[in-house]
Amino acid sequence: MSKNILIAGATGQTGRILAHALRDQGHTVTALVRDSSDTSVLPADTKLRRADLTDLQPGVCDGADVVVFAAGSGGSTGPEMTEKVDRQGAMRLVDLARDAGVERFVMLSSIGADQSDPSGDMAHYLKAKHDADEHLKASGLTYAILRPVALTDDGRSDDVILGDDVDTSAKASRADVAQVLATAATTGKFDGKALNMQSA
Repeated sequence: MSKNILIAGATGQTGRILAHALRDQGHTVTALVRDSSDTSVLPADTKLRRADLTDLQPGVCDGADVVVFAAGSGGSTGPEMTEKVDRQGAMRLVDLARDAGVERFVMLSSIGADQSDPSGDMAHYLKAKHDADEHLKASGLTYAILRPVALTDDGRSDDVILGDDVDTSAKASRADVAQVLATAATTGKFDGKALNMQSA
């Protein structure tokens, strides 16, 4: 059955692949975009909903069956933008999705986001992702959380590895990540799970 799927981060490197995958499966894609977003990377019939993750307004998730958070402040931004987008923006979107009565919320997270007190260069990012993931789990929404290892621009691989057998030092192609996100969004196969992921 065709679903109306709202994607935050649809014009990003992973989000755009996801948008095309979902469209090819016959779903209606609505992209949450800022005014400065390059929407030319999206399928031609993608619906656009203007919004900013740092200042989300009520009603932004209205009409969506599924919401996918595939956005990110980017590895080069400082703690302030990570806090605004990856933590507060994600949590706000969860709340608005719940208010809109969406069927499912899929979160693109990160390997290591299961740690409540991470350390190292990525600590502020992983802490933000951790808090957003925990907020989603506690929201009452049907959810799936995907935590891929380091991302590459390689194409689809023959298989992916999910769960406890993932090698945290391995790689995951964005094409594979998008495919798993699409499965999570449309099938319910990963409902109630937070899964590590790598390309095989």
